[in-house]
Amino acid sequence: MNKRLGYLKTATAVITFLMLVIVQSFILPKGNANQLAQALIIDGFILLGIYTFRGFRWGHRTSLNALLNSVFVGSLFGSLLSLIPIYFFPQRVSSLFLLLSLLLSIAGAPVLFFIALRLFIKYCPTRRYLVIGKKEQIEPLLEEVRKASFDKIQIYRYMNPSSIALTQELDNASAFDGILVADQQLADHVEPILNQVHDRRIPVEYLPNLVEDTLQRIPLSLIETFKDYYEIAFSKANDSPAKRLFDVILAIAALVFSSPLLALFSLLILIESGLPVIFKQTRTGKGFAPFVVYKFRSLREISRSKLDKLENPNQTIEQRATKVGKVLRLTRFDEIPQFWNVLKGDMSVIGPRPEMAAYHEMGMQRIPFYRFRYSLKPGITGWAQIHYKHTSSPEEYAVKTEYDLYYIKNRTILLDLQITLHTIETVLGLRGSK
Repeated sequence: MNKRLGYLKTATAVITFLMLVIVQSFILPKGNANQLAQALIIDGFILLGIYTFRGFRWGHRTSLNALLNSVFVGSLFGSLLSLIPIYFFPQRVSSLFLLLSLLLSIAGAPVLFFIALRLFIKYCPTRRYLVIGKKEQIEPLLEEVRKASFDKIQIYRYMNPSSIALTQELDNASAFDGILVADQQLADHVEPILNQVHDRRIPVEYLPNLVEDTLQRIPLSLIETFKDYYEIAFSKANDSPAKRLFDVILAIAALVFSSPLLALFSLLILIESGLPVIFKQTRTGKGFAPFVVYKFRSLREISRSKLDKLENPNQTIEQRATKVGKVLRLTRFDEIPQFWNVLKGDMSVIGPRPEMAAYHEMGMQRIPFYRFRYSLKPGITGWAQIHYKHTSSPEEYAVKTEYDLYYIKNRTILLDLQITLHTIETVLGLRGSK
């Protein structure tokens, strides 16, 4: 489901880009490669801005107004950002050209995407599955999948099959679109029949792939069902040299470009509440190794004895936040010093959130498979942070862990880029830290 939506978003972005280029070709002087290059830069940054502000978002299917707002802000942000590379061209495009490109994207992109979404809802085929698995065990999870797919994924029948029963169902294969293996042990009993299914062009899918693609997280109950598969997958997770290079470059750039903010907020914290300016705390990192994390101090001090008595250490945050701290937490600028942790190698830019000792101990004791969060370095931002709210209860931490485990299993450069763009949108939209 999400892959199809991804294709839809990509297609809409490409069509929007081509629309901009075609219209601009009638405005630009013929044969002027210099201005054509600038036009392509403007178009690329506009699309980047729209994506950053979630203009191509499934939630906009019911609200054209929300879609217009996202595209307007994203297009404006992207066009302004494009001025930076355009500044270095010897002969720059006119302000009128930039304005026309902005107006064209604001007028065209929402209409294209809204129409595409409505057509997707209307014409995207529903997939019906014959499920190999026990209904009482797997139905709650598949009901969640059905709702998340907006009824585009449905269940034809659950089976605890014998070879004879499965063969009889295959004779009525027109009633379903594929076989979903939700219990590997049951599937092993009818493996010879499943091997023949491929010859009949009936797709055989596995529950982990369907659930991950639809929910964008890995439910702990699913890991329990396919324990061997997931333990092998998580054990392969590792921080690559390419990611380390990306981290170092981004950390240096962030510290250099944010140095005026570092100086400003250091001064404001010092004036309002004195020393220390930097808050230090021991967190748990990759392989359970402890390290000291650095953040701007945004809270008033509380004694260790009082803090230890709190069941939830976060419950007094709002009362303890300083005036400067509220701004820091709203903009997430309190986390800028963590780029020093990235340079040191304790953290990555993107990864699971580094937890305090109390939450680490709670997770290890009460959340199954929590230990796999520590397969990668913790991050300043991450998949769980952009998808789930700030958490304090074990139940909420369990859900957040499911997002972390999805990232650990499915991490790619493209996924890191997606998280980075969503984080930019969170910061610029003043959504605060999670």
